Amino acid sequence: MIRIGVDFGGTKIEAAALDAQGLIRARVRRPTPTAYDDRLEAVRDIVAEVERQAGASVDRVGVGGPGSPSPVAGPMRNSNSTILNGRPFPADLARVLGRQVRYANDANCLALSEAVDGAGAGHGVVFAVILGTGCGAGFTVDRRLVEGRNGVAGEWGHMPLPNWRPGEPLLTCWCGRENCMELFVSGTGFARDSGRSGEDTIAAARAGEAWGREALDRYIDRLARGLGVVVNLIDPDIIVLGGGMSNVDELYDALPAALEPHVFSDVFSTPVVKAAHGDSSGVRGAAWLWPPPGAEGG
Repeated sequence: MIRIGVDFGGTKIEAAALDAQGLIRARVRRPTPTAYDDRLEAVRDIVAEVERQAGASVDRVGVGGPGSPSPVAGPMRNSNSTILNGRPFPADLARVLGRQVRYANDANCLALSEAVDGAGAGHGVVFAVILGTGCGAGFTVDRRLVEGRNGVAGEWGHMPLPNWRPGEPLLTCWCGRENCMELFVSGTGFARDSGRSGEDTIAAARAGEAWGREALDRYIDRLARGLGVVVNLIDPDIIVLGGGMSNVDELYDALPAALEPHVFSDVFSTPVVKAAHGDSSGVRGAAWLWPPPGAEGG
């Protein structure tokens, strides 16, 4: 009894087969092709290879990736891999794969993975953030995704940076909006703000160089402002960070104190933790989009 999940990214496509205990039994990664049709065929071939390695086949596949399908018309929207926007990507995947497909935003897959058996296991409300090349978020309640009436619940990366301060830049996002959180708290935004690579900036901060320390302090302040809105709105039991910036250990020491002034409460005790499954959370969450064969509601 296995589930298959696909993590569809801008640079790589990964598929994995999970057994009933959530252990990965087979895993395949390949670069993401440029052309749309080639991407569909790549997913088909990767799923076939995972099935071969796992020695089992499935009739349902979960896929996590950028953007989300419109709940009204069906075509994709809000994807920073803009080649997907306006296309019926999940339906095309189902056609090419010849089986049922459930598609969810990659940040939703992170949240689901970590809620089921990761850093958020045992917590009622889990809010998870991807701090990578871009920025996304999703949340679960009792291990179930909350996607909302319009399918955009958790789209935290494209809300404006709260409490804008004089001297902070005014930036236009690829989505057409101004000052989206993604522009400031993604790894790309961190590098843009410091004027150097993220790795160089973190190294400078750790070495006590003023420019690096100031850049990291600005990043922590902006991340705390954005997360403060989340706490005031849904008050999650735990906040889980994924993506490249989640590997910056300084965040976990500094964020609770930085968050507290932005929370409308006399106490703030929400843990902020690193994703337990790292870069495997996307593919694991995609697999968890389907219950096991024969399960209730499956």
